[in-house]
Amino acid sequence: MSHKVLVIEDEPTLSRLLSYNLTQEGYDVTVCDHGGEGLQAAIQRSFDLIMLDIMLPGMNGFEVLGKLRQSGVKTPVIILTARTAEEEVVQGLKHGADDYITKPFGVAELLARVSAVLRRSGHTVAADAAQPQDKVIRAGDLAIYPERYEVILAGEQVPLRPKEFEVLLYLIQRPGMVITRDDLMNVVWGFDYIGGQRTVDVHVSSLRKKLELGADSVCIESIRGVGYKLVLPKKVGTG
Repeated sequence: MSHKVLVIEDEPTLSRLLSYNLTQEGYDVTVCDHGGEGLQAAIQRSFDLIMLDIMLPGMNGFEVLGKLRQSGVKTPVIILTARTAEEEVVQGLKHGADDYITKPFGVAELLARVSAVLRRSGHTVAADAAQPQDKVIRAGDLAIYPERYEVILAGEQVPLRPKEFEVLLYLIQRPGMVITRDDLMNVVWGFDYIGGQRTVDVHVSSLRKKLELGADSVCIESIRGVGYKLVLPKKVGTG
């Protein structure tokens, strides 16, 4: 049984991005593009999490959130807000939001925040109980803890910047696949990030240097004119 997520977002590109990545992660996603429609769906149906944009047609996100809480709906809510709109964050939290994500955002940040809110709210399913609480991805002498943003190499903690960690996590989940710079840019920095591809190259270069300390670590290969490919050591496990 998967977690049910309601996305209330009227911008087509963003709603598709949210729906696709949440579905890929195993969530059951419902999308509404109108404030009133989203409110009715949230009241009439049972969801584990609501992702709510502020600027919506018909009824804005603050109104939706306020009416939800007045109706006794306690479903956790993550509001989607502009990076410079601090007042929206404050107002959303006062209305009863559980967390917020500022646009643009990367997929790794999105999934981490969704997982954290669900965990804090106690929304678990039977399948979760059978899994270790502290998930780890292992590759040779490298251990990656996705929920902690922590990397251990040959027994020593590797000090990665958040974006370096997200690049590594995305690559290691797709071993042997050629990942373009555009893919990494969209996933880690957000689909509307205005920086250039040089940002990706700088982070990958820094990441490589930090991973060179391990004798049996992963290798990030450059694919000229395209992007990067992560090559795993002989034995890889997940625990």
